[in-house]
Amino acid sequence: MKFVLLESHGGNYMVVVENIAWLRTDADGQTKVGMVGGLPLLVAGTIEETAATILAG
Repeated sequence: MKFVLLESHGGNYMVVVENIAWLRTDADGQTKVGMVGGLPLLVAGTIEETAATILAG
């Protein structure tokens, strides 16, 4: 199981990479991260920055 740290303005998330279903651009340079079987997470950073973090993790 591989985890990745996703930073948020309200607190950070450690997410299992295999549970990430989709990414979507949101307001104010943030990104929504869709989770399998759960609600999306709102994280800091553009969709490109978030994707790079996930792929590098």
